[in-house]
Amino acid sequence: MGPDDTAGLLYEKGVVLVRDGEEARFVEDAVRAHFTATAGLVPDHVRRVGPRAGRTGVTRIRVGDPAEGEDTVPHALRAVREAEGRRGRRLVGRNHVVHIAVNACPGDEPVPAPRTGPVNPAAAEESYDPATAVGVLVVDTGLMHDHRSYPLLAHTRGDAQLAETDGDGVLRQYVGHGTFIAALLAAVAPNTDITVRGTLNDAGAVLESEFGALLFEAVDRDGWPDIISLSAGTPSADTDGLIGLDAFMSELRGRRTLLVAAAGNNGSDTPFWPAAYAGLPGFGDSVLSVGALRADGEGAACFTNHGPWVRAHAPGERLTSALTGFTAPVPYVYQHSTYDTCRFGADYACTCQYPRHTGVLSEGHESTGAKPDQVMFDGLAQWSGTSFAAPVAAALVAARMTAYRERDPRAAGAALLAATPDRTEVRGARVPVLRPPTWLPAPAVATALPV
Repeated sequence: MGPDDTAGLLYEKGVVLVRDGEEARFVEDAVRAHFTATAGLVPDHVRRVGPRAGRTGVTRIRVGDPAEGEDTVPHALRAVREAEGRRGRRLVGRNHVVHIAVNACPGDEPVPAPRTGPVNPAAAEESYDPATAVGVLVVDTGLMHDHRSYPLLAHTRGDAQLAETDGDGVLRQYVGHGTFIAALLAAVAPNTDITVRGTLNDAGAVLESEFGALLFEAVDRDGWPDIISLSAGTPSADTDGLIGLDAFMSELRGRRTLLVAAAGNNGSDTPFWPAAYAGLPGFGDSVLSVGALRADGEGAACFTNHGPWVRAHAPGERLTSALTGFTAPVPYVYQHSTYDTCRFGADYACTCQYPRHTGVLSEGHESTGAKPDQVMFDGLAQWSGTSFAAPVAAALVAARMTAYRERDPRAAGAALLAATPDRTEVRGARVPVLRPPTWLPAPAVATALPV
């Protein structure tokens, strides 16, 4: 996808999301009355569906029959916009698909890196002390079965990655995402207690109506941590957040936890939620939104989202970290092909173009006789995306907490941003840059880490 091919309208067909109670009743009545006056639409289809609203306070309302083929969500949204203006708040929204930030619009796919080669960022010299370690919760895909074979992840805990390989033993798409993130965190900030929850184990995607409840489940299970690293979200043209996350974000704001969230990989300024909460009043200290720097550190990666709601940029292109295959090599077949030119219009050797490979999902490769490329992973990988810039930034906050004996993660995050002299230009704006001391830009690692 390019910047004009937005993934912003990935949502559940025929269903809208609304706060439970009086607002839900109002929406049902307003949509039913609108459909009654609109030829071809059946008001009897308007009804609440799915489980009753729980802690998230939201419910799904069916506004059409998917079997009829027509998506009636736009009609339903138009039916309540005028009333929303009178009430002064948004009452209804699409039930978005929330996805890991490489999904739907990937920065790229992982590339094998030499098992004996260096990681990038390299491991900091800081030691692990369980008495003072900073608590970090990674909400993502789970941990690969052999993650403990990687020394930096020896004390990481959490959920297992489900269904690592298919029936032919080939690595499934996006598995290892949570393990890669945990290893980045452990490298930049070794004095961390990292818990990885497999909230997004189902191909990295979940409906917004379910996501809020799953976030509550994660923090209820382990307690509210110092830092949440979240490399997932959804683009949306809505400017006041996601109805499905209202309750969670409100509770977050009253806690001491800092949410560090990926800005997304659509090469767009369309808000990507929940990262975009960083730009809303009342959330500036509780949410740190992170875009991605390119591999040479000379500017923004071609795929990174941008805009005033993105608070900082961190390395996010061709990072090297742990994936899988430590105990036995694992094959992977590329899903997407690289391009002849950058799909976002960048003029450097970006991940759209390099390293070259052909993917199974790309149109036209059959006619040329090209077969999808297969590679083998045996431990380390290079991977790109704001998915990985976010945990780098989260780790820098954690490292500052350890270095300055800071107990407040939000104060540490604010101090980190205030202390960085680094700036880079992103679409005409000068933005803060967070660089780990052990991170090496591309020219310095090109011979050690061939791609």
